[in-house]
Amino acid sequence: MQALAVENVTFGYTPGVPTLSNISLDIRKGEFFGLVGPNGSGKTTLLRILDRIYVPQEGSVALDGRPLNTYARVELARRVAFVPQDSGPLFPFTVLEVVLMGRTPHSRGVAFENPHDREIAREMIRLTGISHLEHQPITMLSGGERQRVFIARALAQQPQILLLDEPNAHLDIAHQIEIFAVISKFNKELGLTVISVSHDLNLAASYSDRIAMMVCGTVAAVGTAAEVLTQSNIQEVFQTRVLVDRHPFGHTPRVTLLPTHEQEM
Repeated sequence: MQALAVENVTFGYTPGVPTLSNISLDIRKGEFFGLVGPNGSGKTTLLRILDRIYVPQEGSVALDGRPLNTYARVELARRVAFVPQDSGPLFPFTVLEVVLMGRTPHSRGVAFENPHDREIAREMIRLTGISHLEHQPITMLSGGERQRVFIARALAQQPQILLLDEPNAHLDIAHQIEIFAVISKFNKELGLTVISVSHDLNLAASYSDRIAMMVCGTVAAVGTAAEVLTQSNIQEVFQTRVLVDRHPFGHTPRVTLLPTHEQEM
């Protein structure tokens, strides 16, 4: 079943200069869908359209078969959570207070959170490995710690769809694997639909059921990791030399950057 249907979407920040051109994608319920591509290919813009931060100038987006623009904002927030690259200005709320903000769409007009909200927030804090930071102001945390807070806040929203814009940004290798394992657990055990932008092709290959490779505001290829992350596709889209073979501990493609001709000399 479809979770999101994107049909012929075109969008641009400047009139006559499209950032996205005629994008069509079907995101299935419960799948982990990866978005890859070079900087400026339109990945973040597409995520913002899926969260209705931006509205397509042409084309349409449907959530559960219903036009996205017919959802009230709070109704949409109960279904879709978005973790951006840039969180914007920060105020000295504690980690627990920030994660509790994810419960706002479920408050039903109640001014303060209830014990159930606190239980959910603390569980997401635990799962993202930041329980020791619960009472720390977010302004005092490192970039990687803040990133885990924002992922915990999104999970506390209990959405049907999770949009992630470079979720591994600022995270070291250990925490990248830890966070992706948590998100994958929600995806596989609870049927959470995940759409994740990543510059790490190997990480995308390891976790994604399907991948869309974008370039210049269009979709160059879509399919399984093996179908999309081919040597020819990567070299054409990213304009760099790579070797693609099979990961020794799985069946996913493994991408290795090759030296340039100048480096070989």
